[in-house]
This record gives sequence, structure tokens and C-alpha cells, in this order.
Amino acid sequence: MSAFHGVRVHAETIRPEWIDYNGHMNVAWYVLIFDHGVDGLWDELGLDAAYREESGGTTFAVECHVSYLRELREGDPVAVTAQLLAWDAKRIHQFQRMYHAEEGWLAATCEWMNLHVDTAARRVSPWPDAVLGRLEAFAGRHPDAPWPEQAGHRMRVPQPLGPQTTSEQSPTEQ
Repeated sequence: MSAFHGVRVHAETIRPEWIDYNGHMNVAWYVLIFDHGVDGLWDELGLDAAYREESGGTTFAVECHVSYLRELREGDPVAVTAQLLAWDAKRIHQFQRMYHAEEGWLAATCEWMNLHVDTAARRVSPWPDAVLGRLEAFAGRHPDAPWPEQAGHRMRVPQPLGPQTTSEQSPTEQ
């Protein structure tokens, strides 16, 4: 079994209702499992229900990029790990890996950008100092995790036959 990179934040088993007409887990359920991993990471960072209730702070996902690397099937056990790539006063750039929990192979990855939000104002707000300290401590728990191969990728067709822009930016970057 290969080593898992990052800190394990979630585990579950692939359910029968998650299997699609191709006989493997449908894409929507990968995102759900990764979202469960985000919840696990937030619990590790103290951004749980008690934090939300006491501080009025929460997080919003603003971007997510999933890479599907290998099929998962009914009954497969999975483990999700988290790695902090970067953060600042209001954002977390994090990366998750979904592994087959018993055989150790990498099934999928998910790169996230999350913002800290004041729920009363419904606006982005700075992390409390205590949270910044927990981010630093969490990052120290995976000092040898490599920079993820899938981090920062953009989608594009190298030799497109269809519409394309004339600038070097993709339509979503303009």
C-alpha cells in the first residue's frame, strides 16, 4: 500500500445508490465525499458548529477542481486526506486526495479555495488569530507532503477545433 499524503480527515464506504449506469461511482458523489472531507478539515481547524455559533464566522467554497483518476465501485472503502497549500488573512487554498483505503491507490483529487465569511454581514472577513494559529499547526502535520501534481491545472484542449479566444487567457480568465 502506498503512503497517503496529507492528514486523514474523512473515511467512508461507497454506497450502492452512488453507482451510475457505467458501473462505477457517479461524479456527483466524489464531490460529496470531498465535501465531507472539508467538514473533517474544518473540525480539525476548530471551524465546527460551535465556532460558527459563537463567532458568526463560516466558510464559503468559491472554487473547486476535481480530477478523477481511477474508478471507485460499490463497497470500496475510501479515505480523504487534506493538505494546506496556502492561506492568507481571509482565504485557504487546500488540496484533498481520495484514496482506496485498503489498497492505497489514489482515486481522485480535489483542489479548493475557501473564504472566511461573517454570516451577519454576508461578507468576506479576516480569520481570527486563533484560527490562523491552527492553520499553521495543521500545516506542520504534513511537512513532507509533495506539491500535488493536479494542483493549479487548468482545462484546455491543446489543438482546439471549436471556438477559442485570440488572447492567451481562457474565457474564464478574462
